[in-house]
Amino acid sequence: MFQLADALVVRVYHVTRNVPTEERYGIQKQVRRAAISVPCNIIEGCARRSEREYLHFINIAFGSAAETRYLLDLATRLGFIVAPDAASLCGAYEELLKKLQKLLQAIERM
Repeated sequence: MFQLADALVVRVYHVTRNVPTEERYGIQKQVRRAAISVPCNIIEGCARRSEREYLHFINIAFGSAAETRYLLDLATRLGFIVAPDAASLCGAYEELLKKLQKLLQAIERM
């Protein structure tokens, strides 16, 4: 799961590379931060000692993945990202969200 989240950060950076200059500190920065937050929170959760803390960080990763998915869709609708690139990335984020949801459920059952 971390590998998928990590690979998606690289893809997000490539896809958002040509966002208009006036959006560099707007949507480009926000989508990149949200994308980076996912693997960072997975890693930080793994480094914690309790299940409660782990669950907390996986919840944050889940929220950041959902935010990234939304921002990619918004950037596409605004014409900042080409639709095929966004569709592929959004599909990958949907897959990641499903995996994170299953992990959250498994942790909660412990």
